[in-house]
Amino acid sequence: MAASRRQRSRQPELFPRSKRSVIPIAENHRLVQMTDEIDWTELLALVESIRRSKVKSDAGRPPHLRALTGALVLRATRKVGYRETEDQIQYYAPARYVCGLTETEWTPDANTIWDFEQLLGEDGIRQINEYVVKWAVEEKLADPRVMVADTTAQEAAIPHPNEMGLMTTFLTAVVAASKNVGATLKGFIAKTAGLMQTAKRQLREYRLFAKEKTKAAKNRMVAEMAKLVEKAQAHLAQAMDRGAATKARLKRHGKVAWAKLEHLQGTMSKLLPQIRHWLRTGRVAANKIISLPIPELYSIVRGKVGKSVEFGLKWGIQRLRGGFLLATLAKNKGELEDSKFATGAVKRHMALFGKAPKDYAYDRAGWSEANVAELKKLGVQRIGVAPRGRAKWQVSGKAREKLVNERAQVEAGIGTIKCQKYGFNKPAAKSAATMGGAGQRAVLGFNLNKLVRGLAERKKMVLVG
Repeated sequence: MAASRRQRSRQPELFPRSKRSVIPIAENHRLVQMTDEIDWTELLALVESIRRSKVKSDAGRPPHLRALTGALVLRATRKVGYRETEDQIQYYAPARYVCGLTETEWTPDANTIWDFEQLLGEDGIRQINEYVVKWAVEEKLADPRVMVADTTAQEAAIPHPNEMGLMTTFLTAVVAASKNVGATLKGFIAKTAGLMQTAKRQLREYRLFAKEKTKAAKNRMVAEMAKLVEKAQAHLAQAMDRGAATKARLKRHGKVAWAKLEHLQGTMSKLLPQIRHWLRTGRVAANKIISLPIPELYSIVRGKVGKSVEFGLKWGIQRLRGGFLLATLAKNKGELEDSKFATGAVKRHMALFGKAPKDYAYDRAGWSEANVAELKKLGVQRIGVAPRGRAKWQVSGKAREKLVNERAQVEAGIGTIKCQKYGFNKPAAKSAATMGGAGQRAVLGFNLNKLVRGLAERKKMVLVG
């Protein structure tokens, strides 16, 4: 006998309760104040110029730039995923307000927000952040006459790289992607079934019993796995050559899977020689690949206690007096070395504000007589680059104390953008481009929150939310 359905309420409503809530939004809510202070005409003009520089044609429906830019502001000021962003914009009143959607029921979906951020890219979000910093300078909340700089690492959300793990990831990913392609690579899966079983057995043995083995034995296990991967790679290349004629007929998931296979094949063709170089010489090859999904990542030696090496991307951070930050993503591992960025930061500052800062500080990693001479030539009046060895400071007294104090505060800013609120470190990204966008978005959120707090203090307003 079916159980009786439990009654929801013993005292039902006389009239059905409305599901359309009507509540006022607090005037001192952080998102409300931010929305009211932003010059949306100017900001949307900037966003439109960035968009036009990226798109090939204006065909199709015009984008909802106001709502999508508001969604970017929302995601910057608090770390939320795309699905959660869609949910907040649909049901959270301050989020609808910042997106300019309080007079409509339409809400952008998660895919549209993702597409918009991918279109802007790291360079587009950087331009928006520069606009916010210039706004802070106009409001006298930031002073470009005093600037300090430093480099930092943006860690990627990847496992600790090792040869066995990378080769196993390749085999697993190749099999999974081959199944999504369909009948085109059916023969490849059948041919490599035995190889995969052998690889799984070797990986299990390596992970469970490697501590009991000598280094030579472990290297031999890695070499055997490399041979298996090479065979699988050769079979995959043959299967893809045979299936090249049917590639044009692939749709949706099949196209994505084929592109992934091409990416994995190309990456592993570079990684295998690097693994063999390490087995032969005992030294890590130059530009060693540490991640198959994101081969642009690299190791960054930091020398920190408990974390001597970080895996990800390198960034240059500039801090103006007042605490506002500007971020520069390195195009490669060697671009933003401290010796280069010590002068490069001043050149970037000049490009943005028209002249060099009067006071400038950097740590001892950027010290050299050539750098000091170049900084003087660029127009820096008080150079606070910490000297090495017996070299003397270029400033003294109160000027030196001020610059040392400013230099220490850049570490606090870097630490803040790396916290969970902004998500600079270990973003949920599957490409270097997406990691770059996440880094700039974290800095943008930090600056927007600092700006709205400064403006609220002038009004003697206590922000909520």
